[in-house]
Amino acid sequence: MRDLNSLNKVILIGNLGADPDMRYLPQQDRKVARFNVATKERIFNPSTRESTDRTEWHRIVVWGKQAEFCEKYLSKGRQILVEGKLQTRNWQDKDGNKRTTTEVVADNIVLLGRREGGASTPDTSDFERKSQPEPGRSGGRPALDEDFPDMDPAAGPGDSSGGDDDIPF
Repeated sequence: MRDLNSLNKVILIGNLGADPDMRYLPQQDRKVARFNVATKERIFNPSTRESTDRTEWHRIVVWGKQAEFCEKYLSKGRQILVEGKLQTRNWQDKDGNKRTTTEVVADNIVLLGRREGGASTPDTSDFERKSQPEPGRSGGRPALDEDFPDMDPAAGPGDSSGGDDDIPF
């Protein structure tokens, strides 16, 4: 059980630096995708009245069906939203040196930006549904419409009446 006063949550919007590196782990019977996402931050210097861009690179790891989604839809330069958690792991390199890395273990990937080869934006709701984990699980197969038979697709989250009367503000 996690401490109620702690939270490990990461949300990034950025661009892929390269196509995902796909691997299959036969001992776990799972696929894993690894890729880097670049985020940019514009920094303004008031004394020189100039701005510079600062790029930060983030290592992303995706497991199972999510990895298959990444293999199919992600490519270098693609803008995505990544939701997940930070995880640090240790290992020994080939020379026996102890190494440590921190990476984002993704729970959800959403495609953003323009479709490749066209000027229109993708229907991200379809991609979001495909990349959402099954309810009650941290991974596994994507959620499908038949997993939520009582939900009205036109209603918003928690909205069963379709009205705004129960909004607390």
